[in-house]
Amino acid sequence: MPIKVYDLAKEFKISNTDMVKMLSRLGYDRLTPSSDLDDSAESKARAELGVMTAAPAQNGTNGTASATTTATGASSAGEPIEVPANISIKELAERLSVNASEIQKVLMGMGVLAAINQRLAPDAVNRIAQKLGKTVRTAGAAAPVAPAEVAAAPTEATPTTAADNGMKPPTPLVKTAVKTPGTMGSKSLAQKGRPVVQGMVVRPPVVTIMGHVDHGKTTLLDAIRKANVAGGEAGGITQHIGAYQVEANGQRITFIDTPGHAAFSAMRQRGTSVTDIVIIVVAADDSIMPQTEEAIKIARDAGVPIIVAINKMDLPDANPERVLTDLTRYEIVPEAFGGDVQTVNISAKTGMGIPELLDTILLVSEAVVEPKADPHGKAQGTVIEAKLEKGRGAVATVLVQQGTLTVSDVIVAGIHFGKIRGMQDDRGVKIQKAGPSTPVEIVGLSGIPEAGDRIEVARDEKDARAIAQRREIKQREERLAGRNTVTLEELYRTLRVGAIKELNIVVKGDVQGSVQAVRDSLSELGNDEVRARILSSGVGAVSENDILLAASDKEADISNSLVVGFNVGLANGIEKKAEQEHVVVKTFTIIYELIDAVKEAMVGLLDPIYEEVHLGKAEVRALFKLPGGRAICGSYVQDGVLRRNGKARLYRGKDLLYTGDIDTLKRFKDDAREVQTGYECGLTLRDFNEVKEGDTIECYEMRQIPREL
Repeated sequence: MPIKVYDLAKEFKISNTDMVKMLSRLGYDRLTPSSDLDDSAESKARAELGVMTAAPAQNGTNGTASATTTATGASSAGEPIEVPANISIKELAERLSVNASEIQKVLMGMGVLAAINQRLAPDAVNRIAQKLGKTVRTAGAAAPVAPAEVAAAPTEATPTTAADNGMKPPTPLVKTAVKTPGTMGSKSLAQKGRPVVQGMVVRPPVVTIMGHVDHGKTTLLDAIRKANVAGGEAGGITQHIGAYQVEANGQRITFIDTPGHAAFSAMRQRGTSVTDIVIIVVAADDSIMPQTEEAIKIARDAGVPIIVAINKMDLPDANPERVLTDLTRYEIVPEAFGGDVQTVNISAKTGMGIPELLDTILLVSEAVVEPKADPHGKAQGTVIEAKLEKGRGAVATVLVQQGTLTVSDVIVAGIHFGKIRGMQDDRGVKIQKAGPSTPVEIVGLSGIPEAGDRIEVARDEKDARAIAQRREIKQREERLAGRNTVTLEELYRTLRVGAIKELNIVVKGDVQGSVQAVRDSLSELGNDEVRARILSSGVGAVSENDILLAASDKEADISNSLVVGFNVGLANGIEKKAEQEHVVVKTFTIIYELIDAVKEAMVGLLDPIYEEVHLGKAEVRALFKLPGGRAICGSYVQDGVLRRNGKARLYRGKDLLYTGDIDTLKRFKDDAREVQTGYECGLTLRDFNEVKEGDTIECYEMRQIPREL
């Protein structure tokens, strides 16, 4: 059976990048870490690797033949600057007193694009410092590294003991921490034996699934965790974030399932704030769609690696080559085209390609991400979702990122606090503690936090309460300041087009993430004439207080107040109360139906716009005078139609003498609704009798133009 490039690299404890470069020197070009090696290539590679690994022993060093020499101390660049291990670009720039952009330029010279929050391995820090003429010393290292010198590889350190929750001790072989979206990173053969940071252990990677609506994101997650979620969701759309953990090849992977509809863009952005890898699901029959493009942008902005899962390969019209080609338009070069973005052909429906996808996730995690955390430090995490449950109160889904969260810990989440009274994992099993990358549901908070709020452990309940109260006061002050501030631009627009009409809305939902997404989506609706004003939003069924709030803020026109519920019901007697208060209440289970209904209500508030439509033209050829001076115009329709009750203009030559309405229209003695081209008719004009033979009558009507936002 052919061996993979990355398996051979792992066997000889060298980086995937160095293995690919070595194979290229041997004449095997265009290989990637996941490529298969035939027997001939494997034999040549093993022979070459045998020479490379033997040379250091003969030279009495711990590295390769090209290994670096030992540093002798600080150079003329000055006293060494101490930097911590695993430092970010931004932090390193501050330590070196340079702009972060300068460090990024150095990395670009090395062929690496990195965001300012990207973490750097010690060897990367050393090389950057040398380029900038600085002297650095990594905390815990034996000697500083001078700009003109490179440090020798220190001896191997004993791996730190890993905690539970699926984590494993890190390998002593330290790979570069300079990572870019969709790249496979690089590790030097001379990096063997670098010590790991005390307390840091390898944690499961956190993977976010993104893509266009109905391209199979939730079905893919179902295939991975052998559960059926999509079938029970309205419209086949994932309505709020869920976090789950699965096992693959003896290792754990944490998945965050984010909705694919455009209305949940904010939720997707929160998803990538805690993720290590983004899987973008693309249907093989549809290729790149609007939400796919948006997901690519979000992943790039977050600075995380991308894996493209080409789904629906079981369909007869599947065209994966088209997907690969379309990806290049967004600066994503697939591995099949000589790039470094991993792509996997799958069918979430049949299970095809799922094992390969999991292998690819673990490969990218090991070679690029290298996720680590300290399970013994102070617990920190992020709220993925929050809701109100009967009998349990506020329930928050939390992804632990650092430390170990324990039942009875006192925590603060946004403006809420409390002691953890209960905790369960993604399978509903009660647990007492949760380490990094573990998604858990916790009970005990004083209220429902916002999705995306940070979870922090406080010293005690008194301290937690004080922190939450300070945040709440600050939040209230910011909200009041925002209400009372009118910009010059808004004032000018009001003077120019008049006061903007508002549709007052109360939003209720089943979970905080959905409420937040609905609120954000509705806030973006409107134009210079009308806008949505969110009076209140919250979790739970529509209550009497919601009706009263909407009623208290409505004007004489009852159509400008609306209460919308998303995946929630109505409390007892709400319909009757809403009818009494003249408030419209609507509930929805599909997000885009809710948005469409609100748009329709906002359009109803817009002033109507009319356009003139020409109907026809007639020539006055005879006049008949009735008692009282009323004139009947005997006319011949020259084009179009004349219509009773239509608008009319009367011209004498080029002079406009009358604009008004056609009062009566007859064919012979019978009333007619309209008269076509080529026929004669008699008509009268409302309140106008000064007509002469030869005058021209134009008939038109004013039609209302449908308004849109």
